[in-house]
Amino acid sequence: MNKSKLLSVLFILSMTIIPLMSCQNGKHREIKASHADSVMFATGVKKQYEQMIELADSFETKGDLSPLDANRWRGVSYYRRGQYRMAEIFYRKALECDIRNDQDQLNYNKVARRLSELLLVRGDYEGSLQVAIPAVKKMDQTGIGSDIDYAILLNNIGCCQLNLGQDKEANESFLTARGHYANRWQSDSTGRGFQEAVIGTVYTSQAYINTRRYAESIYWIDRTEMLLGKYRQRSDARTEYFDEYQGRIEIMRAVALQGLNKSQEAAAAYKRFLETDYSKTAAGRINANDYLMVAKRYREAADNYRYLDKALADWGMEESLDNIQLYILPKYKANAEAGRGDSAMVIGRHIMGVLDDAITGQKNSATAELATIYDTQGKEAEIAQREMDLTHSRLVGTAVTLILLIIFFTVYTLHKRRSAHRLAAAHERLEDAHAKLQTAYDQLEKTTKAKERIESELRIARNIQMSMVPNIFPDIDGIDLYAAMTPAKEVGGDLYGYLLQGDELYFCVGDVSGKGVPASLFMAQATRLFRSLAAQHMMPSEICTRMNNALTEDNEQGMFVTMFMGLIHLKSGRMEFCNAGHNPPLLDNPPHYMEMESNAPIGLWPGIDFVGECIENVKGMPILVYTDGLNEAENEHQEQFSDERLLEILANKSFGSAKEVVEYLRSEVERHRNGADPNDDLTILCLKVD
Repeated sequence: MNKSKLLSVLFILSMTIIPLMSCQNGKHREIKASHADSVMFATGVKKQYEQMIELADSFETKGDLSPLDANRWRGVSYYRRGQYRMAEIFYRKALECDIRNDQDQLNYNKVARRLSELLLVRGDYEGSLQVAIPAVKKMDQTGIGSDIDYAILLNNIGCCQLNLGQDKEANESFLTARGHYANRWQSDSTGRGFQEAVIGTVYTSQAYINTRRYAESIYWIDRTEMLLGKYRQRSDARTEYFDEYQGRIEIMRAVALQGLNKSQEAAAAYKRFLETDYSKTAAGRINANDYLMVAKRYREAADNYRYLDKALADWGMEESLDNIQLYILPKYKANAEAGRGDSAMVIGRHIMGVLDDAITGQKNSATAELATIYDTQGKEAEIAQREMDLTHSRLVGTAVTLILLIIFFTVYTLHKRRSAHRLAAAHERLEDAHAKLQTAYDQLEKTTKAKERIESELRIARNIQMSMVPNIFPDIDGIDLYAAMTPAKEVGGDLYGYLLQGDELYFCVGDVSGKGVPASLFMAQATRLFRSLAAQHMMPSEICTRMNNALTEDNEQGMFVTMFMGLIHLKSGRMEFCNAGHNPPLLDNPPHYMEMESNAPIGLWPGIDFVGECIENVKGMPILVYTDGLNEAENEHQEQFSDERLLEILANKSFGSAKEVVEYLRSEVERHRNGADPNDDLTILCLKVD
């Protein structure tokens, strides 16, 4: 057999054996993946959630779980432990993974359902839609997705649309979801479909109640009760399920009827709630206060709040800032309104006692969440290294080997008459080139994967940071408020925020020293502190003083934040404000820079008492607060945008709304830079109270 035939045989054998090996390996991986999922599920049933992380790492390293499925189980582990921010990080990682097969698509659907629900419950309606809508489109395109996948995602989409004021679209989403729930229970031989439909309509009913669309909520509450009745007729129904959900239905009905000023009917619904066993549980008593507080039955609500600690323990909740606001402050209000001064005083002292711990815990939690994104432990690098497609590697290796064989035999034929020494030297050089080529290929592969992973994690970090500042603004007559933030890098140190409580409107703009990841971590702490302290109706100067005391602790890096903070009393137009080393805002039309006390930035020196000031009436006066990424924006010639140019624009151009002002200034800065990279984060807030 001559050399050309030998090469042909080698090529045919390699192309035949490799696909066969790939098929066998594919079937083997499916069996191993099924076994791995079963082990993960059994671990979850035993509530061994920390072990789930270790198993997910191990199974992914061995190739028994795909990257998407492994990140899904990590998210499940954190979700079951109540660490929802960490769960969100891994759910987002799962959605960014490649979908390799039908099972990955099904797992993608599960992740999208859970993540969109997490964002919905947290109030990030736009973020929830950005997850749920693409997931529904993927199911439409691939044809892979169950009725329950469609139903839950569409229900989440409807709740978000409702909260964003898109009533017509929300109604269409809810009705489409209802059709999928119906398909589910009609095709399911068990009662599971009815349970899922009941839970879905409870979410829908609660969404209408939360947005004060009480008449529409009655329709969905009636539908929930109808579904519960159908489930009750099944022989395999769980009897303990009926009592709890019947109680939930009656409380929702009572709240909705009270909102429609049908007090007697609301009281009758509450009476029916009291006939359930659920009403005697700690969770039921706390749930009952949704009605008792709006009905101003404060004494009964105060009695129920005695069970709050047990309910929080049953739910696995700690005393975070959110829970203080959601449960402990209403407990204080119920006792105060009921005339129980001593109890209210005790609760007030309790709030003061736990507030510092809760602020510190929340601050550390936010820091840990962002820090997790930049975790470069060897464990994750090893998993990424082994994630390469084995079939692809074999094909590449075989092709390289065949090419080298061809080169070798060509060289041998052309130079067979040369000395053995020269032939050996050429062969050594060939092997050396092959080794270098393989090394370069491996390094390129490793570098590319590391770069992709870092870019992915920075995108997640940016999403988390942008979720910390509000992107929905008050839709209330007399208040025109809009703000926008553009980091110079993937993440930045600027911040803004507002809090509307009754006739008090708090707002702030801040600029952390430096840029990038360290500034973003400091920004997360400052944002949390502002919202928690403003919720206690403090004056801006007191908020700045307390923030300074908190941020100077263990501040070894010497970071600080300049901030302008204001409080407008909407009825009188009086504005209390405190400027902590920030650019002076522009006020009125024609605009002028405000004159004010020069306080130090927040976070530099402990023990400072910040000085506050006020303007008696700012009604009708536009207020523009910004960071120096606006006036100090530079083009390629290092020419700044300048204060003078900003004043000229605002004095000579008329605007119809705060949003128009902000968007126009952002476009002018972009035009001024003319392609130059931004030299600083840019944040602008415009506000006008009529």
